[in-house]
Amino acid sequence: MSDSKKCPHCGSRKKARSEEEKKQLLMRLKRAEGQIRGIKKMIEEDAYCPDVLVQVAAVTSALNSFNKELMACHMRTCVAEDIRAGKDEAIEEFVKVMQKLMK
Repeated sequence: MSDSKKCPHCGSRKKARSEEEKKQLLMRLKRAEGQIRGIKKMIEEDAYCPDVLVQVAAVTSALNSFNKELMACHMRTCVAEDIRAGKDEAIEEFVKVMQKLMK
């Protein structure tokens, strides 16, 4: 049975994650959040544009790493389980997500 389910209260989709998976994903987000706070401070302190741009690139890289980790988890669990259960529409959903990410 897939660990991606609809919430009976609001109808939105949910994903059961292990504590380790949550820990890893949240750690990546906290890193990016800290970098964004640093960029905000740099702007407030009139930092040199190229220095700010380097930090923006670091945030972009951190968020890309988050996306890769989340995508891998999604493929290993939700998509694989749906395909095994004969739900081929999971492939189309994944393709649409990839198209959005690659814009």
